[in-house]
Amino acid sequence: MKPILSCRNVVVDFSGFKALQGVNLEVENGEVLFLIGPNGAGKTTLLDVICGKTRSTGGDITFQEKHSLTKLQEQKIVEAGIARKFQAPSIFLSLTPLENLEIAMKQKKSLLSILFAKMSNSQRDKIEGMLKKIGLYDVRHEKAGSLSHGQKQWLEIGMQLIQEPTLLLLDEPIAGMSAEERNKTGELILDISKECSVLIVEHDMDFVRKFSTKVVVMHEGKVLCQGEMKDIQENEEVKNVYLGRSG
Repeated sequence: MKPILSCRNVVVDFSGFKALQGVNLEVENGEVLFLIGPNGAGKTTLLDVICGKTRSTGGDITFQEKHSLTKLQEQKIVEAGIARKFQAPSIFLSLTPLENLEIAMKQKKSLLSILFAKMSNSQRDKIEGMLKKIGLYDVRHEKAGSLSHGQKQWLEIGMQLIQEPTLLLLDEPIAGMSAEERNKTGELILDISKECSVLIVEHDMDFVRKFSTKVVVMHEGKVLCQGEMKDIQENEEVKNVYLGRSG
């Protein structure tokens, strides 16, 4: 089976500083792939390049064997089927989870037209199904601003999923969460992977061990090694540059 995403010799040069130095990486269909590595390794920069937020200065990124992402604008990348959730949740705090999902589903329209337009039965069923998936059905009519930190993160994940992507990018999705919320997030990610691939930047090694299908270790803008977490932990280079530092 062909990979859903292929990065080939990707370079990002910020006025002489090479944040990425020839990254080669593949994401398979239905995979939960974690990017790990010390701060400054280039993990978030790679997500930025994939979603079009940052432009590469060399190499290519191919999505679904037909889209060269280095040539597409951010909105076109979204339309191609890639969704990105940043570290801080970006939701409408004064609206309910149901209204947030409605906006996400119809994001090409203006805010007022979305709020006053009547949803079809199929659209409402889709939103209610997403609320159940992300664990927010019981609070669907409460203001999003009153939700816990974890619930806000789940809501934004739902806002990305409602657009039916085939690749979801997550940047430190469990930062600031309680142990229970971290575990629920991991279970949600595994559930998501049944529908789309997930590429995650994460620092919590226990979380990576529990929920990864593949791990890619980055260091100084390059891929150091990749494989299952049990193999990564035994790699001496990884111990020296990352795992050993964090204990």
